[in-house]
Amino acid sequence: MAELTESAETTSSPRSPERFTMGWRVVAAKEFSDHLLSIRFTILIVIVGLAAVAAVYTAAGGIREAAEQIGSSDDIPGLFLKLFTVTPEGSRLPAFFAGIALLAPLFGIAFGFDAVNGERAQGTLPRLLSQPIYRDDVINGKFVAGLSVIGLTITTLTMVVAGIGLLRIGVVPTFSDIARLLIWLLVTVVYVGFWLALATLFSVLLRRASTSALAAFATWVVASLFALLLIGIVADIVSPVSQEGNAEEVIENARTQRNLSRVFPQALYQEATVALLEPEQRTFDVLGLLILQSPGSGAIPGPLSLEQSLLVVWPQVTGLIALTVLCFAAAYVSFMRQEVRA
Repeated sequence: MAELTESAETTSSPRSPERFTMGWRVVAAKEFSDHLLSIRFTILIVIVGLAAVAAVYTAAGGIREAAEQIGSSDDIPGLFLKLFTVTPEGSRLPAFFAGIALLAPLFGIAFGFDAVNGERAQGTLPRLLSQPIYRDDVINGKFVAGLSVIGLTITTLTMVVAGIGLLRIGVVPTFSDIARLLIWLLVTVVYVGFWLALATLFSVLLRRASTSALAAFATWVVASLFALLLIGIVADIVSPVSQEGNAEEVIENARTQRNLSRVFPQALYQEATVALLEPEQRTFDVLGLLILQSPGSGAIPGPLSLEQSLLVVWPQVTGLIALTVLCFAAAYVSFMRQEVRA
C-alpha cells in the first residue's frame, strides 16, 4: 500500500525538470528526421537552392567587373555583402534576399500546415497523447523541429552561395561582414518562423490538412503579391490625394503606405535585410513591398557601423518576433483547449 501511495504521489506531482526537457525533445527529434527525409523538403530545397545559386552566380560577375573598374575592392564598402542584395544586371532573377523573402516562407508552410490535423486525420494524435508526455510537448516539439530544419536549411544554403560568390569575386569578407551575415541569418529564421507559426495555427484551427494548406498558401500569396495593391487602396481611403496633388497630401499618403506596409512580415524582413546587408544605407522609402534606400538628409556619407545598423533595424526585428510569438501563442492556446478523442 505504501508503494502504491508513493507511486500515485509521484504521478500527480508537478512536472519535474527531467520530464520537462525530455518530452518535447523526443517529439522534436522524430519530427526533425521526418522533415529531412520527406519529399516536400527535397522539392523545396531544390527550387530555392537553384534560384539562389543562379542569382548569386549572375550577380557576382557584375560585382567583380565593378570592382575591377574601381581598381580596389576596399573602395566599395560591404562588397562581399552585395552578393546578397544586388539584382543581376540584365537578368530576370531577383536579388538573393528578395528570392529568400519570396520563397523561404514555403518552408514554414510546408512544415506546419499538417502539424496537428495531420496527426488527427491519421488517428495518431490520441495515441501520441497517451504516451508519458504532456500535451504541450507535442506542439512545442513540432515547432522546434520545423524551426531547426529551417535554420539548418537557410544556413547551409547561405554558406553555399557565399562560397560560390567568394570564388567568383575573390574578396574575403571582413569580420563586420560575417557578423552582419550571421545576424541576418537569425532574422531570416525568425521571418520564416512566422510562417511556420501561422501554418501551425491553421493546422490547429482547421480539421483538414488540405484546408489549412490552402489557407496558409493564400495568406502567403496575398502578403507577397497583392500587398502593394491593398496598401495603395487603403492609403487612398485614409489619406486621399486630391487632383491638384499638393506636397502635403502626397507626403501623408506615402507615410500612410509606409506604416501600412509594416503590417506585412515581408516588408519588415526586407527593411531589416537592407539595413543589415547594406551598411551605407540610412533611411527607408517604402514603395509597396520593395524597400528602396537613399542617403539620409544631412547625414555624413559613409557606411554605418554594426551597432548603428542594429539600432536602425531593431523596430523591424521586434515586429517580426512579435508576429511570430503571437501566432504561435494562438496555436498553443487553441491546441491546449481542444478535445482529443480516441
